[in-house]
Amino acid sequence: MELSTYLHRIRFDGIVRPDLPTLRAIHRAHQYTIPFENLDVLLRRPVVLDPEASYDKIVGRRRGGWCYEMNGVMGWVLKEIGFEVMRISAGVMRVLAGDAQLGNHLCLLVHLDQPYLVDVGFGGSLAEPLPLKASEREDRPYRLALSEAGDSYWRFAEIAGGEGDAFSFDFRAAPADEELLARKCRYLQTDPASPFTQNLVVQRRRAETHLSLRGRVLASIHSARVDTKLLNSADELVATLRDSFDLDTPEAASLWPSICARHEALFAGTSQVS
Repeated sequence: MELSTYLHRIRFDGIVRPDLPTLRAIHRAHQYTIPFENLDVLLRRPVVLDPEASYDKIVGRRRGGWCYEMNGVMGWVLKEIGFEVMRISAGVMRVLAGDAQLGNHLCLLVHLDQPYLVDVGFGGSLAEPLPLKASEREDRPYRLALSEAGDSYWRFAEIAGGEGDAFSFDFRAAPADEELLARKCRYLQTDPASPFTQNLVVQRRRAETHLSLRGRVLASIHSARVDTKLLNSADELVATLRDSFDLDTPEAASLWPSICARHEALFAGTSQVS
């Protein structure tokens, strides 16, 4: 695990110091370079919490990853630079499903002049770290908010394209329950009810546009509109992963039948089925 190799991977050529400008720059560079993706889950390759395995995948093999991998590597990187970093176990959509969601997301808290929420594993909405205080911010094409949710919980929420329902996660500013994270990591990649075993999800930032591939549907999310395109073949899937997300994964073609079946199940009888 080499810090310089990671910095080359995210195309960062500045001087690194444990200060806010460095934290912002590395966070933004990672978000713009490395995609969120769950290909290994669908290909039934085990995903682990080990930072060395995540580093090999993301840096050595130039892949992306999900929260446990992306924020796992980011936590290691920031500690190498000299930042004070705390891993946090969060719960995506705890606002609807309650405490059973806790541990299904890993994020980070970095202490400088004040605590900052660092998260490069939530699909790319958070362009730069967010101070841990009630606030709203626009990281186009997302509108972001951080608020107190009661019982010492904080809630991070994002709204894409300036409209629609918020997508959120809750967390406490306390060290992660590592056993809980490990259990949730296993569940999310093995249980048939997990959204990650059911759906292909690949996301990345491009300046003020967000690209999102969910199954066959490729969406380009802008501040005022969302453009969608339906993929029509396994070859087009592989080409989209390569050209739009910088993922050289020809083995993804084997997922095409299950992706089509899932699309039919979700959109049967609607205009999105074809």
